[in-house]
Amino acid sequence: MSAPPPTARRARRSVWPQRVFSQVLLMQLAIATGVTVLATGLFLAPLSAQLDDQAMRRALAIAQSTAAEPQLTEALLATDPSPTGPVQSAAERVRRATGAEYVVVMDRRGVRWSHTDADEIGKVVSTDPSDALAGRDVMEIDSGTLGRSARGKVPLRDESRHIVGAVSVGIAYDSVRARLLAAIPGLFAYAGGALAVGALAAYLISRRLQRQTHDLAFSDISALLTEREAMLHGIREGVVALDRTGRIRLLNDEAQRLLGLGPDAAGRPLDAVLGAGRTADVLAGRVLGDDLLTVQGARVLLVNRMPTDDGGAVATLRDRTELEHLGRELDSTRGLIDALRAQDHEHANRMHTLLGLLELDMHEDAMEYVTEIVGVHRATAEQVTEKVHDPLLAALLVGKAAVAAERGAALRLAPGTLLPDRLVDPRGLVTVVGNLVDNALDAAGGADGALVEVGLRAEGRTVVLRVSDNGPGVPPGRRESIFTEGWSTKEVPAHGKRGLGLALVRRLAQRQGGSVGVDEAADGGAEFTVVLPEALTDTVEMTESNTGSAGEAQ
Repeated sequence: MSAPPPTARRARRSVWPQRVFSQVLLMQLAIATGVTVLATGLFLAPLSAQLDDQAMRRALAIAQSTAAEPQLTEALLATDPSPTGPVQSAAERVRRATGAEYVVVMDRRGVRWSHTDADEIGKVVSTDPSDALAGRDVMEIDSGTLGRSARGKVPLRDESRHIVGAVSVGIAYDSVRARLLAAIPGLFAYAGGALAVGALAAYLISRRLQRQTHDLAFSDISALLTEREAMLHGIREGVVALDRTGRIRLLNDEAQRLLGLGPDAAGRPLDAVLGAGRTADVLAGRVLGDDLLTVQGARVLLVNRMPTDDGGAVATLRDRTELEHLGRELDSTRGLIDALRAQDHEHANRMHTLLGLLELDMHEDAMEYVTEIVGVHRATAEQVTEKVHDPLLAALLVGKAAVAAERGAALRLAPGTLLPDRLVDPRGLVTVVGNLVDNALDAAGGADGALVEVGLRAEGRTVVLRVSDNGPGVPPGRRESIFTEGWSTKEVPAHGKRGLGLALVRRLAQRQGGSVGVDEAADGGAEFTVVLPEALTDTVEMTESNTGSAGEAQ
């Protein structure tokens, strides 16, 4: 079959309303009307049969009551059928008292001894009386000389219980039909009331649905859902939607990647999926604010949370890991620039001093001065490299010593410092030492006699790092909160955020199975202790590796 032309399809669509509100209202009205009509029909169908049954039972009861009169049997046996006889008089009295259409008394031959029409007395009845004369009660709807009626027939017995005749009572069928017709207006009234209530309920429900769907058409909703799926899974920002109980309703692909979750996380409680931590607190709204920073795994995330009208919330996640790395590289570059500036100032002062000695023809003093300053720098570098054998870490400490000197502080190695060149992750340890030294210089710098002491030692394959200063220290009540993302007492840097240094230090330590803590230093400042198990390679493995390399070289 060929598809209908576009014009016909548009015509059909224009007849049927497109709005969700209109369609739902029409469907509910159709359902309510159909249910009302069906219920009315199902009620009327048995009502007619019930009224017929009631009329037949009433006729049978009148006939039984009439047949129970002993005088009626005596009159039937003692007299002849006559319009003025005692049987006719008794039957008419019963008819008038009960409102029946007729009360007919007959003998065993079926000859009437009473009838509403006196001319019918003495004639044989028009319907078969054999069942009643055989001793059985009869209920039926039948037509006779007086038209259609509901009938009851019973046998008439004498004192010896012998059947001497029968009694037939009829209820006019028009009265039964009248009762049925009289019940229909009331039934329709109830049905109309029920339909009106159903229509009102349908309208209220449709209005509520209209508000919730913003009066959109079904096609618009389908298009919006398609666009939402494409947008959520196409953008490079993570989106997490939560319901009022804290369960994850929606999780797009980027959010799964940033949080390290799978698609099965949808429908589960947030705390059960992420576990306890700042990330779960920020997403759940237990930590309030804009552009909140959190660390999830190796990623630095920027989180914004917006509550929804139903009590839930939608949170967006942005990956700031690379930006934070760039910011830290900028800070490192700035530190190197500060170190170079300090060396430039020191070098300029020394050159001026040397120039003055030469102009004063104090050549021997000039030679001694040059020998001294070269020896000091060489002694500082040699002191570091003798105790810290890893080149990256040694270079960091030498550069930090120059920065400390420029800021009026002293950076020295603690007694007993000795670190072999067997680090598993030198860059990670450089990050940890650099962050802790920077924090110590910020805390102690500017004061007279400012001192930062760095201690590094190896215990088997474990590295123990201690960085202490003689600054104001950390109050006991804050010794745990300082490791929380976003906590900082420093001014905001150029890249926009603070409070990640110590959080990253703890995260790096925990990733290696270690720990980090802070206590009070001997000079009253703060002393940070970092323990990194398995931070050094095994000595035997290193020896075998070196031996193998030497054999290959030979």
